Amino acid sequence: MGQDNKGPDEKTLKFLEDMANKLRIHSIESTNAAGSGHPTSCCSMAEIMSVLFFHTMRYKVSEPRDASSDRFILSKGHAAPILYAAWAEAGLFPTSDLNKLRTIDSDLEGHPTPRLSFVDFATGSLGQGLSCGCGMAYMGKYIDKASYRVYVVIGDAESAEGSVWEGMNFASYYKLNNLCAIFDINRLGQSDPTMHGHDLETYKKKTEAFGFHTLIIDGHDVKSVCNALEEASKYTDGPTAILAKTFKGKGVKGVEDFDNFHGKALGDKGKDAVQIMKAQLSSEGNSLERPPVVEDAPKIGDLKVKLSQPPSYKLGDQVAVRLAYSKGLIKLGEACDRVMALDGDTKNSTYSLKYREKFAGRHIECYVAEQNMIGVAMGLAARGRAITFSSTFAAFFTRTFDHLRMAAVSQTPANFCGSHCGVSIGVDGPSQMALEDIGMFRSIPNCVVFYPSDAVSCERAVELAANYKDMTFIRATRGNTPVIYENNEVFEIGKAKIVRKSAGDKALVIGAGVTLIEALKAADKVKTIRVLDPFTLKPLDKAAIIENAKAVGGKIITVEDHYIEGGIGEAVAAAVVNEPGLTVQMLAVRKIPRSGPGDKLLELYGISAADIIKAVEA
Repeated sequence: MGQDNKGPDEKTLKFLEDMANKLRIHSIESTNAAGSGHPTSCCSMAEIMSVLFFHTMRYKVSEPRDASSDRFILSKGHAAPILYAAWAEAGLFPTSDLNKLRTIDSDLEGHPTPRLSFVDFATGSLGQGLSCGCGMAYMGKYIDKASYRVYVVIGDAESAEGSVWEGMNFASYYKLNNLCAIFDINRLGQSDPTMHGHDLETYKKKTEAFGFHTLIIDGHDVKSVCNALEEASKYTDGPTAILAKTFKGKGVKGVEDFDNFHGKALGDKGKDAVQIMKAQLSSEGNSLERPPVVEDAPKIGDLKVKLSQPPSYKLGDQVAVRLAYSKGLIKLGEACDRVMALDGDTKNSTYSLKYREKFAGRHIECYVAEQNMIGVAMGLAARGRAITFSSTFAAFFTRTFDHLRMAAVSQTPANFCGSHCGVSIGVDGPSQMALEDIGMFRSIPNCVVFYPSDAVSCERAVELAANYKDMTFIRATRGNTPVIYENNEVFEIGKAKIVRKSAGDKALVIGAGVTLIEALKAADKVKTIRVLDPFTLKPLDKAAIIENAKAVGGKIITVEDHYIEGGIGEAVAAAVVNEPGLTVQMLAVRKIPRSGPGDKLLELYGISAADIIKAVEA
């Protein structure tokens, strides 16, 4: 273990040892004050944090999200108290504030969130930090072409998560030599020892197999930590993994390396340990000069962007919405060189391939690893460095739901486009049919859910998404649908469109995508149908729905290529629930579908034009 480098002098090493113990003391005291937390998980990584924050990393305390500063991600977010302690000791805020941990009037929450100026991503749902780090490192190496480095601390227990290895695959493939993954291998998980315990050779075989330059160190020896981080900074062929052997609860008698102390304040045991640690602190010196930030990240203003040119279609043209998505994306890319497209090896189906053909350096192939793709998008967009659009089949976003909800907690302005939605995709069958995606994305806080029904509205959805401050989802129909809007039609988030209307209408039919087209077919045959295109399902234009429903006598029919749970029907029903005299009938897919031609499946599952007519006549 350890490195052969000469390393820091004895005075520096003593300072770093003392700082490690100060960070332990703060972690124990703050969790004792809170009566809860994860002090043992903090104690195992104290030396790592001491060296990173007070010897290795280049950052500005005055501007924690400075564009040129090194990035730090605490993937094992339950160790938040030691992250807070490091920033307090660095001078960002008084150390006395640490005793407000987990209180309702403090942003020092149980797990880190971007309410804090020094946190880029919410962590705590484990296994996600490395992917975000990959996005930041990719941005630094290939887009910013800047000197900043990215450090991610990963717990050994969370390394069982598949998304960690998705991130490692990505990092090694793209040779992210500005990325350093530090594994805090303290042997103990929440309820049991971890899978490999202190078998660091097994970890080494794994990380090397995934293409990482790997170093094994004693994680409680500050000199070894310093030397390993120095070696990582000089390795140019790819990313580095530092495997740090540590002990959970390090420095606390009766707790260190013992099970059953995870997530618990240490009480009197902690107080006794604090007294011993304080007695060991040196009175010599209280600061180190950190390396300076290299000011070479390009300055970027507000990323407000418009389509380089308006949509250019003819009414009635048959155009797939997914194709219009790629056209809108290209127009954004022509207007702004910070528009980044990501895909999960479906680019020839989502048509993000067309963006790649136009802007090869701004399209990232994430391969079939959708969870990692979400984290990479978050990393790219962090600190206002890019506008990101990630695409795949809408069904495949469901496996990423935890990453998406954490992206929302992270206040990430990332945009997602899901193609191949509903039974209308046809013969590929139910595994490929997104029938839950509307409900999933509607449940995510602050997420706008676009469901454009033609090419014009899709291009405008892409433009609106690019300028929205939080997450968005665009649901893109696979097959061709007719253009129903003029090229100069104005669209807004939360504003619906009435696309068919007469004075004698007897029912309001609300559809989107392929079912809006079915509703128009129905209205061609039954002249008393009023048709509403919601455009965004979240926020929903409640006022327009109520106004038009009342105008037709209170009868509303929703029709959707989606399961009934969480879809358009339930959204509309919730919007009108307190309005007397309004009724909602829902046409939706109500069973697991089968393969078949798309138009036949619309009929089989009761969401075709003929079914709409039956519902109206009933």
